[in-house]
Order: sequence, then C-alpha cells, then structure tokens
Amino acid sequence: MSRLDQAATLSLEGAEGVVRPPEDGLDALRGAAFGRFRDEPGSVAVAGGAIAALDADAGAELRVDARGCWIAPGLVDCHTHLPFAGWRAGEYADKVAGVPYAEIAARGGGIAASARALAEAGDEAVLRQAAGLAAEMLAWGTTTFERKSGYGLSIEGERRQLELGRALDARVVQTTASTGLLAHAVPPGTTADAWLDEVQAALPGLVADGLVQALDIFVEEIAFGLEHLDRMGELAARHGLALRCHAEQFTTMRSVPVAIAAGARSVDHLAALHPDDVALLGGAECAAVLLPGAEFLGEEQVAPARGLADAGALCVLATDLNPGTSPIAALPVIAGLAARRYRWSAAETLAAMTLNAAWVLGVHGDRGSLEAGKRADLLLLDAPVEHLPYRFGHDPVVAVVCGGRLVHARSDLAERLR
Repeated sequence: MSRLDQAATLSLEGAEGVVRPPEDGLDALRGAAFGRFRDEPGSVAVAGGAIAALDADAGAELRVDARGCWIAPGLVDCHTHLPFAGWRAGEYADKVAGVPYAEIAARGGGIAASARALAEAGDEAVLRQAAGLAAEMLAWGTTTFERKSGYGLSIEGERRQLELGRALDARVVQTTASTGLLAHAVPPGTTADAWLDEVQAALPGLVADGLVQALDIFVEEIAFGLEHLDRMGELAARHGLALRCHAEQFTTMRSVPVAIAAGARSVDHLAALHPDDVALLGGAECAAVLLPGAEFLGEEQVAPARGLADAGALCVLATDLNPGTSPIAALPVIAGLAARRYRWSAAETLAAMTLNAAWVLGVHGDRGSLEAGKRADLLLLDAPVEHLPYRFGHDPVVAVVCGGRLVHARSDLAERLR
C-alpha cells in the first residue's frame, strides 16, 4: 500500500452518498437533530490531512472511483479499556451458565483477574495484543479511540498502563485519548477512601507527565460510592481534566445526579438508570454513553436508550472493548445491537458513533463529521448507512482514510484506483 498511504492529495469521486450532518458547525446531534443526515451523491477531496472540499479533485495524486459506495465519517470509540493483557473466556462460560458478575469478582475474577494478567505480562506482549486489536478496530472503521487505565490496581500499575497506552500511540494509525480509570476497583488490602488518598497524591505527577486527559470512576456496590464520585469530580476540576463515570451498570446507585453536579462529561453504561434521571440527562451537558455489547454478553438490563434519545440526551455508543464484559472491537456490530435492542434507526446509531462520540472526547471541532476543514478521517462503505445494523456482522468498510492517508483498504479497492 506504499503508493496509497503516501499520497498527499486524495479524491473520492462519484459516491452514491456523502453522509453529512444536517448543517455544518454542530457540536453534537441531539433532540430533533439526532440521526438526521444529508446523504446525497457526491465526492470528497482531501489535502494536507484535512477535507479540502466536498467535491472531486481531478488533480489529486490518488483518485478513487467511489461509484456504488457511500462516504461516511470515521467512527469514534470513546470507551475502551486498551491496553490490557489476555482474555477471560472462562468467565464468559460461567456467565452463560448463570453465575452473576458479583460472584465471579468475589472469587478473584473480573477486574482482579485482568489486573493479575497485566502485572504478569511483559510490555511487548501487552503492546502487541493492543496493536492487533487497534488494527481490527481500524478494519471496522474506527479512526479515533479512547484508552483507559484501570487494571493496575496500584499507583505503579496504573502509571505503567498509562505509559503503555502512550507507547501504543506509536504503533497505531488512529489518534487516541487517554483516560485514567484510577477508581476501577478497590485494591486488595486497602479501602476506597485510602485508595483515593493515593490517587490524589499521584495525580500531579500523572498530569505533569501528560499521561491523562480525563478521570474515570466505577460507581457500583462492589466498587466505589457516590461520595467517591464527588471526590473524583473535585480532583478532575482541580487538575483541569474531564470527568467520566461508569454509572448504573448493575445497580441503580443514583450516581447520575451526582455526576452531573460534579461536571461529568459522560456517564457510561446506564443499564440500571433510574427513570427520573432520563429527563435529567435530556437537559444536561453530559453524554449518555451506552454499551450494548456489555449488556448483551452479560445479560444485563437494557439501557432506556429510546427514552434518552427522545428526551434530548446526547446519546453515544461505544464498544467497551475489554477482556471480560465486552470483548468486541467492531463498532458496526455495536450499531446492530443498538438498533435492535434500543429501537434506534441506523442513522441514530451512526450519529452516536461519530460526532456525538467525538464530543465526549472533546474532539468534535476536528472530527466526527464530514465538513470542509475538518481532519480527513473518513470511510468508504459498500452499502448505505441503513445496512450498518441490518447486515449484522458484515464489515462494510472498503477503505479507511485517517488523517488524510489511506491506511486500510479491502482487496477490491484496487480496481477503483485511477
């Protein structure tokens, strides 16, 4: 692909549809705009790593015949647990047999199992697995993704995972955002309060070294409480970091009002969301990040996604890619789950994986939609948007352009080059 990925100018020409937001300059798609796209025949020209024009460029170094295809924004996965070590297939077999997650965790499984695997794995093994998963994500259209810590369960372990995440950046073509999930589980031999004391003491160094852009916390009966969420919000504000929150996954903790008051950028999971908090999210500048992969594989409750969308919440989809509860790398598969289980349209699932997900990571001004001047992260699809959830399990991605470079191509792209 050397000729392809070195081209400085690129022109995708004659597509059946160019999928664009209802108007340019929107921060997100919510309320009446959620799932509204312009999808008209056209072309896209790329130069200098950005979208130069929503038109063809006859002088481009690389020209692609896009007839019979659709051009869409690159997908944004705003909730993954990369990099991690190993897998937990045995736990999934237990879940299928009816063993609840709390019991699995109590006997040393769950987060603790992944923490042991990470501690025992060498750096190169961790990076090799993570880079392979990032390549799989790219083939399914993900051009930007978030990566978390959370499997360190010690300050040294968390720092190592964050440093491995930064090392991963040099091995992938996507851009990433780093989140310190520094309150994922209470480390053995300590308490939640004592652990947050350690986190507070370590944060200045982590921030100074540029290792975190956001903080995250798992609020659950088996993890951290509302008082810890409030404290994490104070730490995020003190250090100028975004606040994220694993909220209401298994238990209705009523963490959403606390998270919003603390200035959270997102609350993620929401399978056990209290009915009163649907309207609250509808009027908040806090995204509802829904993770149907975890719901499906864990046989969890289903988040009230249709109600959230209808209430005007800023709705987002993500894979939750992790070795235990959602070992899924493909956002189009997530779209298929969401359409069926949430009663969302295909266009709504696309909005939730593009501009809205970019908003969660604070990069919506640069990517997440096809607009002149934005970063050229885009996909060439073999079918219209309606096929994303409909052809469940089919990878529709013919080619991926990331930062203006053609970085992934299916074998049939060769016949389209001019």
